[in-house]
Amino acid sequence: MGTALIFATVVKLAGAPVYLLRQQVHWRTLLRLVVGGLPGVFGGSLLLNRIRSEQSDSLLYAVLGFVIVTVASLNLFQMIRHSLRNNLRDRSRWLPLVALPIGAEMGFSSAGPGAIGSIALLGLTTLSTAQVVGTDVFFGLAMSSVGGGIQLTAGHYAPALLWKLIVGGIAGVHAGANMSAILPSRPLRVGLSLWIIGLGAQLCWRGLAS
Repeated sequence: MGTALIFATVVKLAGAPVYLLRQQVHWRTLLRLVVGGLPGVFGGSLLLNRIRSEQSDSLLYAVLGFVIVTVASLNLFQMIRHSLRNNLRDRSRWLPLVALPIGAEMGFSSAGPGAIGSIALLGLTTLSTAQVVGTDVFFGLAMSSVGGGIQLTAGHYAPALLWKLIVGGIAGVHAGANMSAILPSRPLRVGLSLWIIGLGAQLCWRGLAS
């Protein structure tokens, strides 16, 4: 988990300037996410070494995967059934409450901001897809920096594996940043939801198969 958190921090840090230059970060929304997420990731990371076990990991992955698949599927259904812009309402005031368990979950398993954070932004805000991606990248950067820092100081990471991940990850994050700026908003939202569903199904299967 420490390796994954440090990797996420480095990769997001490498991609962050691209989103800044393209003004794809909605700062007020990001602040609301961070206000809720930081206490969660602190608590999750500090509690990790006390109660973590193989059984709790399996349950966590299964529940997390189920939640991701369910919420992303509902979001996709709404996009297909209704006009994207006419049916969105700004409910971003709920983001701090939503971000709290996202941060806590990241402290336990290093997953969270990418998938669940995107779902929250897609469902609770009127941001464009490019802004959803950029804002979520910075939210993930803040969360992984805290969680990764805690694991780094504790020595919970694999240096050889970390460098291999970073080499491919930096190239991937720049490719993704370019795609989010070029592709039309609605198809990108649909594609993002489908990707999140696939990620959730993978997590659910991992938990059930363990």
